[in-house]
Amino acid sequence: MPKIRSNSGASKRFKKTKHGFKRGAAFMRHILTKKSSKTKRQLGSPAYVHASDLRGIVRLLPYA
Repeated sequence: MPKIRSNSGASKRFKKTKHGFKRGAAFMRHILTKKSSKTKRQLGSPAYVHASDLRGIVRLLPYA
């Protein structure tokens, strides 16, 4: 059987950890002046992929 290719876009966005797949938050690239400090601080903290999306991520990253 040949190897399965990982999705290159998904491999750049998600990292496998002990507790699941770590992901970055949206809304942190630009237009940060109107966002509160609390919002920016919370968006900077690590987030994890939701359980309902986990199956799709596992299919995109078969060897993670």
